[in-house]
Amino acid sequence: MYLKNLITLFVAISPFLVVAKPKEIKIFDGKTTKGWHVLNGTAEYRIENGEIIGISKAGSPNTFLVTDNNYTNFVLEYDMRIDEGLNSGVQIRSQSVSSINNGRVFGPQIECEDTQRGWAGGVYDEGRKGWRYPMEYNPKAKTAFKKSEWNHFKVIAFDNHFVTWVNGIATANLLEESVETGFIGLQVHAIGSDKGKEGKEIRWKNIKLSSLTSKDFAKIGKTTAPQVSYLTNTLTKEQIADGWKLLWDGKTSAGWRGAKLDHFPTSGWKMGDGILEVLASNGGESTNGGDIVTIKKYKNFILELDFQITQGANSGIKYFVDTELNKGAGSSIGCEFQILDDQNHPDAKLGKDGNRTMGSLYDLIRANGKTFNPYLPTEKYVNGIGNWNRACVVVEGNKVKHILNGIKVVEYERGTADWRKLVAGSKYKDWPKFGEAESGNILLQDHGNNVRFKNIKIKEL
Repeated sequence: MYLKNLITLFVAISPFLVVAKPKEIKIFDGKTTKGWHVLNGTAEYRIENGEIIGISKAGSPNTFLVTDNNYTNFVLEYDMRIDEGLNSGVQIRSQSVSSINNGRVFGPQIECEDTQRGWAGGVYDEGRKGWRYPMEYNPKAKTAFKKSEWNHFKVIAFDNHFVTWVNGIATANLLEESVETGFIGLQVHAIGSDKGKEGKEIRWKNIKLSSLTSKDFAKIGKTTAPQVSYLTNTLTKEQIADGWKLLWDGKTSAGWRGAKLDHFPTSGWKMGDGILEVLASNGGESTNGGDIVTIKKYKNFILELDFQITQGANSGIKYFVDTELNKGAGSSIGCEFQILDDQNHPDAKLGKDGNRTMGSLYDLIRANGKTFNPYLPTEKYVNGIGNWNRACVVVEGNKVKHILNGIKVVEYERGTADWRKLVAGSKYKDWPKFGEAESGNILLQDHGNNVRFKNIKIKEL
């Protein structure tokens, strides 16, 4: 009876119980930059009416006003206003180490920009990994940012999970490969020699930082933004529920064989530390260990993987591969997502109109993200030598897309008159009905250069 009364009492008073909020950490007093210092550039910051104001400066590299202290798990909220045409952001868990790139700030940045690209609220890894969550992953949220107005940003960082909102709209949902700690920093982006942007301002106010526990995160970390994960050879619960499967288990050759073998190559390929690596040889096409293919054939799917190139490297990801077509020298035949060091490999200048460059449909269609988003400042985003890039191929019937680092760069339809005309003008003209197979193997190419792969996964549609 006593227990029953106790339960009744708890139910009655529960609506009035106060849920503990994350503990606030004072990082800005509203009057001074006490607890902060400037790194890298020479742009100026001033305090005015409780606002931190950064002023763009021609000839200066990126400048950062950063906290003296480091933070790991937190909720960060701030209001931000940026003059037209500027790019800026807020660093989280970032670092500056004198022995690394002359002390250049590196680490995750929550993007803010007053441009038509519309990527405010995305996540960029400054000075290191490049774009981790461009807003092409969540295009519906591109309109969250209001130009020439104050915008409210909310950022949650818990363990390896980042979640962001702009003006209450869910923007990014990112799972990183590791947990880091570091400072918070306010960026004044470099403007080069553009005198027209000199003296323009970025303003921050209402900067609030609160500590975060696992219980807090479970309550406030829910989001509707699409999830992007960089976990190494691991699927998230959401991915498993959505039908994703690892195409490579990160350890063994299970599910793979040589393209011209009934087993996995005994040389030319290496597995270790969660990385599948084609070893350097003579730069020839499939002349060392040879290409590898999935044992299973695939029809409609989303294929995603991360790759890392070395200087001058050439490789590729092929799909709709028929390993019976080419029994002679060279690679097996199929449509190819090109992997190439565009700056240093001669193949980038061959073919037609750049159709052999990184991300292209090899020898057929040039990779160009501006075709699909004219407001991009560049045709494609490629992380440099030694950095990881993400390739994605989406196949739905005859319709195919190539996505490089989150940006669509190629789209086409197989089997049409236009497709056959394209093939007729390419190196594939002698292969009957090239690229029109209903299904095929997926291939990773040995082109005699050192290239590394990880996080290889597939979702059949």
